[in-house]
Amino acid sequence: MRGLIGLAVGIICAIGAIQADSPKWGYECIQGRCKKVESINRDDVVSLGVCRLFCGEDIGTLWPKPTGTVRVGNTLAHIDIDGILFKLPDYKSQQTYWEQTQQRFFDQIKAKVVKNHVLRQGGKKVVVDIAVDREDLTFDFNTDESYKVDVKEEDGNVGVKITAPTYYGARHGIPSSVNIEDAPVFKHRGISLDTSRNYFSVDAIKKTIDALAMVKLNTFHWHITDSHSFPVIIKSHPDLADYGAYTPEQIYTADDVRDVVRYARIRGVRVIPEFDAPAHVGEGWQKKGMTVCFNAQPWSRYCVEPPCGQFDPSKDALYGVLEDIYREFNEMFEEPFVFHMGGDEVSVSCWNSSTELQQWMLQRGWQLEESDFMRLWGYFQDNALQRWDKVARAKVPIILWTSRLTDVPYVDDYLDKDRYIIQIWTKGDDPKIEDLLNRGFNLIFSNYDALYFDCGFQGWVSDGHNWCSPYIGWQKVYDNSLSSLAGSKVKQVLGAEAALWSEQADDSALDSRFWPRASALAERLWTDPTDTWRDAESRMLIHRERLVENGVAADSLQPQWCLQNEGDCPNVL
Repeated sequence: MRGLIGLAVGIICAIGAIQADSPKWGYECIQGRCKKVESINRDDVVSLGVCRLFCGEDIGTLWPKPTGTVRVGNTLAHIDIDGILFKLPDYKSQQTYWEQTQQRFFDQIKAKVVKNHVLRQGGKKVVVDIAVDREDLTFDFNTDESYKVDVKEEDGNVGVKITAPTYYGARHGIPSSVNIEDAPVFKHRGISLDTSRNYFSVDAIKKTIDALAMVKLNTFHWHITDSHSFPVIIKSHPDLADYGAYTPEQIYTADDVRDVVRYARIRGVRVIPEFDAPAHVGEGWQKKGMTVCFNAQPWSRYCVEPPCGQFDPSKDALYGVLEDIYREFNEMFEEPFVFHMGGDEVSVSCWNSSTELQQWMLQRGWQLEESDFMRLWGYFQDNALQRWDKVARAKVPIILWTSRLTDVPYVDDYLDKDRYIIQIWTKGDDPKIEDLLNRGFNLIFSNYDALYFDCGFQGWVSDGHNWCSPYIGWQKVYDNSLSSLAGSKVKQVLGAEAALWSEQADDSALDSRFWPRASALAERLWTDPTDTWRDAESRMLIHRERLVENGVAADSLQPQWCLQNEGDCPNVL
């Protein structure tokens, strides 16, 4: 029966038989590719999983591809999956982390067992010895996620040695390869999810975090509020959720948020909170008297999509409310090492529609030109930052989306390169990128022409397709090289995020929107490969199957025939 586990890809990466997948056919390595062949009267034909371990110069089925040395053996061992023993680091602060990581590992092993199949009894025991240099669980841009894995047979059993500087590096070793040294190229590797336009359950968010962990993505950027809804409960201002949540059930409590943050950390994923302002506010603020142009019509005059809404920076009381929100965010997100303040798509016409705001500006000797409204924006940003710093444990980095404020000359007047990180959402060839790099800013890329995963669907405020069509395939994500986009200043690039704006997605569509496309981003950020997507295609097809085995409803990429006939589907003409 199927009970052989290939040591060349992780401790146990695939449960598959040496024998063919079918009594009549299996796989043979032919010119570096696994080909489906007839197996009758042959004993040298193996399963697809086994063939992919040893065929060609690739690294089996690993995803993402390691960055360091890889030494893969050419033998298999029959493993007793009930005989796996973990020797864990003796750090009390890490105990819960390792217990849950160990259980997650066993769950992934069980997911490899084919339905209605019984594993062959017996096999070698496995001893997994994990050594971590430091007890510290700090997880920020300076955290070392490197690791080494060595797997070999000894004393009749299989020994696995994982060494790493930190817990977050060592956990990568658990489903990884044999005799490898590995470390990420980019520090910031993640996705951004908007939970305001449509609500996403905590269970759906956790499932997404599980998938992030499978591919070594380390960041979940939570765009938790917007003008459409305010689904998070702020205890000092309960009216925000009372008036802003879609229903009383579609909310996130402080306990929900803390639960997600801790769930993610155990899986090596950071949760970055975003409170978008001064634009993208509306629902929930109806009774505060602190917004302008809320739900103004026709909306296209005042914002990019309905409902419109922006803060009125002239309202002194606004900053007290922001301080309360920031305080509770800082607590529920457990003192995040970085905070996202949004700051995109501010509409001058929205602010200019308020006579009261106009008078406030004129009384200060300002005019009503664009530069004056940028000054107003800078005034808001400075005051908001002061309130965040008042409640935060330290002056943490602040992330802002690219906007008019990040353009020359305003970026020089209002934003400090030593405090702000700029997240690029415009196209990858935007001249603003060079301007920001030349001024010394660190960047995160979410360029919409390669990393907006809501693109390519039907229009929802018009007919036809949505604004950023066409659909972005995994191939374009894979080939979106940050090294090429940033050139000689690539060291100022922290990494990238794939973004899902949820106008047309909720729990039912979440998996297929992100996966397996986010896996292509994972390899781009971990490895920064010089290969193209064509070189990765065979591994991607197998990796997609692994996602599905672990409960992730990832989109199918090709007919299954292509998976079983490696290299025969791409058009090479």
